Amino acid sequence: MHFTTLLLTLALAWPLGPPRPEIIRTWEPPAGPYGPGHRGLDLAAPPGAPVHAAATGVVTFAGSVAGRGVLTITLPDTGAPPLRTTYEPVTPQVPAGTKVTRGQQVATLTPPPTASPHCPRSCLHWGLRRGDTYLNPLLLLRQGPSRLLPVTGVP
Repeated sequence: MHFTTLLLTLALAWPLGPPRPEIIRTWEPPAGPYGPGHRGLDLAAPPGAPVHAAATGVVTFAGSVAGRGVLTITLPDTGAPPLRTTYEPVTPQVPAGTKVTRGQQVATLTPPPTASPHCPRSCLHWGLRRGDTYLNPLLLLRQGPSRLLPVTGVP
C-alpha cells in the first residue's frame, strides 16, 4: 500500500491535549542512520500529563531504554514492516501485548532526565518509524496545506 493511500485510511490524533500541543522542536531527518537530526517531534507538556495513543494498535514495547521510559505502539495493517509510534519519556500504563485505541491514555509524561535534557523544558518526544526508517509524525495527522482566503473590504 502506498504511504499516501495509507494515510487516508488511518484515523490519528495528537498524543497530548486538547488543546493541540505546542511543537518545541520539529522533525529533522538524518542524512544517514547515525547522522545528526531529530527523529520525531517534541511536544510541550508538564510532567504528569496524560499521553494518549495517536492511533489504534498494539503495545509492542513498554519499558526503559537508556534510563527513560518508552512506549511503542505498532499500527496493524500499515504495510510491511508496519508503522510504529513511540513516546518518551513516559511511565507506561499498559503492558506490551495490550490492544489500545486511538485517544486511549497509555502513559503519563515523566520529568526529563537531568543528566542529558532532550528539551529546554518538559516535553514528550513523539516518533514514527517503519522498520529502521524514521518518518515525520505530522504526516499521520492529515493536516492539509494552508490556504489563504481573499480579504474583502480592506482599503
